[in-house]
This record gives sequence, structure tokens and C-alpha cells, in this order.
Amino acid sequence: MDPNTVKSTLSNLAFGNVMAAAARDYQKELLAQEKSQTSNSNNEEVDLDELMDDPELEKLHADRIAALKKEAEKREAMKRQGHGEYREITEGDFLGEVTRSEKVICHFYHHEFYRCKIMDKHLKTLAPKHLDTKFIKLDAENAPFFVTKLGIKTLPCVILFRKGIATDRLVGFQDLGGKDDFSTRTLEILLTKKGFISEKKDEEEDEYDESRRKVVRSSTNIDSDSD
Repeated sequence: MDPNTVKSTLSNLAFGNVMAAAARDYQKELLAQEKSQTSNSNNEEVDLDELMDDPELEKLHADRIAALKKEAEKREAMKRQGHGEYREITEGDFLGEVTRSEKVICHFYHHEFYRCKIMDKHLKTLAPKHLDTKFIKLDAENAPFFVTKLGIKTLPCVILFRKGIATDRLVGFQDLGGKDDFSTRTLEILLTKKGFISEKKDEEEDEYDESRRKVVRSSTNIDSDSD
């Protein structure tokens, strides 16, 4: 046999063996990757199962449920005390109402005063949004003792009570721009600054734009002496 032919044949056989070996190595690598992916997937499933049975996670879940339940009970207790709505009370109810809650906003009003009606509207809007604070109103004509005791001379007068003690007040609209067309948001911001309500960031703000309508004033003197 020609030596060159033998050499060529051996070379071709060697190349074929190398390619076959490379193909086998490639197949082994693919199988190894598949096994690795399967193993990782199984590990993830095991880790998820272990996570679901994790006592610390169960404790966090239980603590969260307990906190929500406690908050719901607190809200119900406050509603029983008259929180969450803007209510009218009598002079006989006054002491009990302002001493049973930590924060109370009481509007002393006169039913014929136009500005008192404006204040009523805004307080009625705020009451359901700020459950931590009690919102009430008292007819000044029917509460002469407390009107005198608290030195109320101008209406509307909104007195802020903390643990039964009058700590601040809004007289007329002087802290609200001095005009009738202030918005509920303006009052809300003022009461927030005074520490009697908390800011509600996630709730839609209620705005009242009354500048486009004609304001009809009462012929009664708005800033009449309550005496």
C-alpha cells in the first residue's frame, strides 16, 4: 500500500475520532446543564415549601392579623364614643363628650349665622376622614354656662380639646384667610398643624371652590356677641 495513502487514512481516522469525542463531550455538557437546571428547580420548590412552613413567617403573619384586628377593634370603640361623624350635642352632654376622648373639636354655633353654616359643612366633611378625633357642635344659645366659662364672644368659634382641656380655638375665619370661600383642605391643613388631626396622604382630598358662585350673606351680624 502506498505510504501516503496509509498516512492519509490514519489522519482521517484520527480526525473522525476527535470529532466523535467532541460530540460526546458536548452531549455530556448538555446533559449536565439539564440536570443542573432540574436540580435548581427542585431546590427552589423545596425552598418555597420550607418558606411556607417557616415558623418566623407564620409569626409575622399572625402578628399582622393581630394588629389589623386590634386596629378594627379600636375603630369600633371610637365609633361607639361618637367618632366618625359630626354630631350635635346638648349642654348636658358637653362634659362627658369632651372628657371621654383624647382629641375633640367642638363648634359653638348659632343656627342663624351664615358663617356657622359654612363651618358646619367643612367639619361634616372632615369628621368621617379623621376617626381619631371627635367632631361635635353645640348651639351657643342653648349653652350659656359653657359659653361664659370658655369666654366665647364671637361665632363661629371652634374650640379644640385635648383630654378634656381647651388648648386652642378658631375664632371666626381669621385663621382661614378671613373669607367665606376657604376650602375644606385649608381647614384640614390648619387642624393638622395644630395637631388635632393626622394627614391623610392616600385619600382623595375634598376641595370646595366657592369663588365662582355669588355669596349671599345673612343680614344678621356674623360676628355678633353670643351674649
